[in-house]
Amino acid sequence: MIHEIAHVGITVRDMEESIKFYRDILHLTYQGEMMMEGKETDALFGKENTKARVAYLKGTEEMISPPVELIQFLNEPAIEKSSSLFQTSISEICFYVKDIEKVYRHLLQEGVECISEPQTFDFTKDGFGKSKALYFKDPNGIILELMENID
Repeated sequence: MIHEIAHVGITVRDMEESIKFYRDILHLTYQGEMMMEGKETDALFGKENTKARVAYLKGTEEMISPPVELIQFLNEPAIEKSSSLFQTSISEICFYVKDIEKVYRHLLQEGVECISEPQTFDFTKDGFGKSKALYFKDPNGIILELMENID
C-alpha cells in the first residue's frame, strides 16, 4: 500500500531561522519554497483562509534522507508546545552520522541545545547491533536525534 516516505513535515515559527538551522548547521540542501493558499489549501488543512510558506530541504550526495518540509503558517502564529519524548506524537526525526562525536562538537559550537552527549548502546543480543545516539533540538524546540552505527 505505502510506497515510500515523501517528506517529513515540521511546523515552524520562523522560516528564515529554521532554513538556516537545517541548511547551515545540519547541512541539508535547500531545494526551494512555495506559498500555499486557496480553496484546496483550506480543504487540505481543514481551516479557512490558510496561507502557508513551505520550504524543502533534502540530503546531499553523501546523505540519503527524505526531504524535510518546513511549514510556516502566515495568517496565525504556530501554537508552541514543549516537545517531549514522553508524549504521544512523532517523538523525533533521526539522522545517521558517520562520526557522532564530531557532529556533537559542531552542534555545541553552533549553540544548539543538546539533551545529552553521545551515549553508547549495545543491542547485539536483540539483533540490532551497537550504536551511539544523542538527542538535540532545532530552533523551534523540535526534538531531533543523531545515530552512529558502530562495530
